[in-house]
Amino acid sequence: MKINIANNLLEEVNQDLIFYTEETWKKSKKRSDNFDRFFSGKKNEVFAHFDGSITQFHIGLGENPSTSEIQAIASKFAFDNRKKIAATYTYLFAENLETEQVESIVTGLFLGTYEYPFKEEHVFYHKDFELILNDVENYKEIAEKTKALCEGQFACMEWLNKPQNFKKVPQISDYLKEISEKYGFKLTVFDRKKSEELGLGAFLAVNQGSSQEAAFTILEYNCGKKSAKTVGLVGKCVLFDTGGISIKPSDNMHYMKSDMGGATAVIGTLISAAELKLPVNIVAILPITDNAVSNNSYIPSDVITAYNGKTIEILNTDAEGRMTLADGLSYLSKNFKTDALIDLATLTGSSVRMFGNTCGALFSNNSDLKNALEKSGEKTNQRLWNMPLWDIWKDDFTSDVADFKNISMKPVGDCIVAAKFLEQFIEGHSNWAHLDIAGVAFGNVVYAKEKAATGYGVQLLVDFLENFS
Repeated sequence: MKINIANNLLEEVNQDLIFYTEETWKKSKKRSDNFDRFFSGKKNEVFAHFDGSITQFHIGLGENPSTSEIQAIASKFAFDNRKKIAATYTYLFAENLETEQVESIVTGLFLGTYEYPFKEEHVFYHKDFELILNDVENYKEIAEKTKALCEGQFACMEWLNKPQNFKKVPQISDYLKEISEKYGFKLTVFDRKKSEELGLGAFLAVNQGSSQEAAFTILEYNCGKKSAKTVGLVGKCVLFDTGGISIKPSDNMHYMKSDMGGATAVIGTLISAAELKLPVNIVAILPITDNAVSNNSYIPSDVITAYNGKTIEILNTDAEGRMTLADGLSYLSKNFKTDALIDLATLTGSSVRMFGNTCGALFSNNSDLKNALEKSGEKTNQRLWNMPLWDIWKDDFTSDVADFKNISMKPVGDCIVAAKFLEQFIEGHSNWAHLDIAGVAFGNVVYAKEKAATGYGVQLLVDFLENFS
C-alpha cells in the first residue's frame, strides 16, 4: 500500500479538501452570504464548488468534534465521494486545527477507502494523486502511521469479511506464514497431534468435530529492545461457528463467519505494531479451528480436561469460544512472561443485548490496565465499558462432575459468567483483561449492504500499546 503525502509541494494543485468546524467556518475568509446558503460547517456537511481552475470540497466537522469523530467524518467523506474526487495534487486545509486533529483527518480519509474485497482502486491510490499537508512539519510521520493503521485494520476487515470457504485452516495458516516472513514474526503452529501431546484438551474438544486440522498458532513480535515490556494477546479464532451439536438457528447463521473477530483484531494489531516498529514485544495466540457438526463432535455432558488440568463439564457446545480461549490463556501464561495479558473475542450474545454496537464489554483484574484500555477506547472511538468480576458469579458455573461447567443454567449475565470462567485459566496473572467484542466487530458499515467487518480493536490496541511501551 503506497500513500503519497507531501508538504508545500510546488506542483500545480487542482483540488482542495478544506475541513471546518462550525466555529472556524464562521471566522473563515472564504465565508460569504452567498456561500452560507450552501454550507455552515455542520457535521458531515459537504459542499463542492469551482474556484478558478481548482475544485474545492468544503467538509463540515460540526461543533467541538473529538479526534475520533473527525476521523469518522473524513472516512465517510472519502467513501461517499470516491467517484467525485480527482486523481491530482490535492491540498488538505484544516483551518485552526491541532496536529492531532489533522492526523485524524488523514487517517480517516485513507481508512474510508476500504471496500470488500480491498483492491486499492480508490482514487487516493492512483499514481497521480498526492495529498499535500500545508505547513505540517511531521507529514512523513503522519503518512507512516496512516499506512500502518490501514495495513492492520484492512487485514482485520478483509479476513473477517471472507466467506467461510475462503478462510479454511490452510488458507489462514498460509497467510500467517506470509506475514511472519514479511515482518519477522516467530511462528509456531501445533496441529492436532501436537496439541494432544501438549494436553490442549479444551481447544481440541471444539476441533474434534471438524474435518479440518487444528492449528493452535503462536506469533511473536520482538521489537529488539532488551528493556521492552511484553504484552500477551489471545484472539478467539473460530473460523465458522455452527454451534456444534447445540446447533444455532439457521436464520443469520451466515454471519457466523465473523466469529474470529478477536483473532482478526490481533492480526491487524501485530501488522500495525510491526509497521510502526513499536518498542514493545507481543506474544499472540490464535487457537484456530471451526465449530462443526459431525459424529465426532463433542457433546453436552462430556467432561474435558483443559491445558492447566482443570476439568470442564460441557452443557452447551455453542459456548466453544471460552473453551478455545481457556487453553490459549493458560498456555500463554504458563510458557511466556508477560507484563499484560489481554484476550479478545466475539464471545456472547449477552454483551450484544446489553451494549448493541456502542462498545465492547471490558473485564479486568487490574485497575491500571482497565483505565488504560478505557482511555484508548475513548480516544479511538472503539469504546469499552467496565463490567464486574465478582466471585459470586463463580457459583453459577461450578459443576457437580467437574471443576466447572462451560455455561451457567441461569438466563442472565452470560458475558460475566464467560469472563469469570476465563479468569480460572489465567494462572494467577495479575494484569489481565478480557474484551467481549461480539456487538462491535461486525455490524452496519458504509461499504456494505449487509453486516460486515468494522475493524474494531486494531486502533484500540495500537493506541494502548503505544502508551504501554
